[in-house]
Amino acid sequence: MGGVPDELWRQILEMGIQNSKLNYKDLCCISISCRRLHRLSAENSLWLLLLSSDFPSPNQQNPNPNNSTSASAKSTYKIKFEREKSRKVAAHRRAVLRKESEVLEFERKIREIENGLRQETEKMRATAAELSNLHKVRQASVALNVWQPEVIRGRQKQIVEQSAVPVESRVHSLEMELKLCRQRISGFDKAYRDEKRRLELAMEQLASMKYHPLRDHKLISSGDKEYKKKRKKLKTSVIFPEKQG
Repeated sequence: MGGVPDELWRQILEMGIQNSKLNYKDLCCISISCRRLHRLSAENSLWLLLLSSDFPSPNQQNPNPNNSTSASAKSTYKIKFEREKSRKVAAHRRAVLRKESEVLEFERKIREIENGLRQETEKMRATAAELSNLHKVRQASVALNVWQPEVIRGRQKQIVEQSAVPVESRVHSLEMELKLCRQRISGFDKAYRDEKRRLELAMEQLASMKYHPLRDHKLISSGDKEYKKKRKKLKTSVIFPEKQG
């Protein structure tokens, strides 16, 4: 490395940046390899190229590497990088909040569907019970007509005719209502499955958005440490019987 002149190293770094082979991380890693590369990687010409490639502006002209009167390009890059990082963090936080609100909305819809399904189920049970009772009454009436006297049959017919809703009409109405309840329950079941699938997908997306490899690794590592501590304490608390000679 000592036989290579600075100008050649400078051209190599500039070509790497211009061809998008080197980014700011690579340049920082190169700067800690040796004193010579630390000095070369801190030059304004390299950071001006990085500024023009990573943070281009509409009215920006080609950077002049020989412009020594300009401010430190590295500090300018750092300011813009921190600003862009804050913008991305804020955008990510907003996206997470939107996804969380979406999850809450799915959960609210599922609760509404469950309430509607419960009400329709209770209504269907009550309708089925009333319809069953009407069928039993009609069967009992047919059976009683076989042996009841004519006077009693006439009196029963008169009572039926005086009723507000005829039995046959009520049975037909209950059958239609029962059929409608079953259709509504089927619709609620389909809507529940759809909303449940959307909720699971949204929760997976939210978990993926919240995933942080370093933070989650620390949590897992701390859990392993606690488990090892408990295991060590358990081992020390066990008293083994002495061997008898």
